[in-house]
Amino acid sequence: MKRAGLAELPLHDGKAPQWLVKRMIGLAKEISAIIIDEYGREEFLKRVSDPHWFQAFGCVLGYDWHSSGLTTVVTGVLKTALKEANLGVAVCGGKGRASRETLSEIVSVGEKFNLSTSKISDLQYASRMSAKVDNSAIQAGYQLYHHAFFVTEDGEWAVVQQGMNVNDRTARRYHWLSERIENFIVEPHSAIVGDVKRPFALDMTAKESEECRKTSVDLAKERPQRVARLLDMIKPSYQRSLKEWIPASKEDREYVAEFLKMPLSINWKALKRAYEIQPRNYEELLGIRGIGPSTVRGLALVAEIIYGSKPSWRDPVKYSFAYGGKDGVPYPVNRRAMDESIKILREAVEKAKLGDRERLEMLQKLRRFVPPDVKI
Repeated sequence: MKRAGLAELPLHDGKAPQWLVKRMIGLAKEISAIIIDEYGREEFLKRVSDPHWFQAFGCVLGYDWHSSGLTTVVTGVLKTALKEANLGVAVCGGKGRASRETLSEIVSVGEKFNLSTSKISDLQYASRMSAKVDNSAIQAGYQLYHHAFFVTEDGEWAVVQQGMNVNDRTARRYHWLSERIENFIVEPHSAIVGDVKRPFALDMTAKESEECRKTSVDLAKERPQRVARLLDMIKPSYQRSLKEWIPASKEDREYVAEFLKMPLSINWKALKRAYEIQPRNYEELLGIRGIGPSTVRGLALVAEIIYGSKPSWRDPVKYSFAYGGKDGVPYPVNRRAMDESIKILREAVEKAKLGDRERLEMLQKLRRFVPPDVKI
């Protein structure tokens, strides 16, 4: 983990040893109980959605490998620890096959927490849409393989999910928090963490993509046959003439031709379904079954090339800073927030029912993440 604020997440194979996982569960149970008792369940969710706190928490537990495994192991550990501790917070889903059980687990947890049927349905929607956004609306080469959905008995939620890029063996982690969600489409994340910033990535959640989102919805309302004709007009064989359609500003002259390429396939059944549904906005469009990365990209390219509604091609991993940078980039360090995070984790460790040696080891691990001018 770099002091500058980025978390490196190279993909590592293998599993965490069982002796370590067993101890991590015990430690996580103690620390989580203290945090929830002292600060409340909402604060616990806030901390989980903070990428640096989450990273530090994993290292305090003993899993201090700077790898993709920290995400999957820590969320798995928390899933067991929170269930055993009965603290009014639960984790649904997980890695691979476990992620596909998220919706059914939300129902079980919701019933245990006495949540209403409509609230459970809302939670399932939040789970589906957060995954759909990070798999389809943001296209930077990462395919989700892990989805952990945190939910409290008050109906609040957070998401920690991770995608894999098999080409360069890197991972990217996405954090969501219900408290800050106004909608699922416009910059909804509390953080996106990764070490690799792509020179170009389609980001339909960016504010700059608003017109492209609107045009994509309008296109989806058209008959699929018309969309097919528009797509045919911008096939790669016509790329040489496409530059004539793009305004001759400096920014557009530097447009990279690679991103004029068409997706390999379009889900025409999904587009037909969209035409029948007539979605009112981009969130409804994205939520339609079958609307995936290729269809999103195809509609975005037509919107840009034919109608001039440009999407954002900037990689949204810009939120990998937890508290800001010392040089003011992307914003000045929020010292109060940083000190508060350190205080909460330190106090939780000190109050946990652990042996002196265990407590000392955890505080020493936490010290690695604390600036030298802050006392532990």
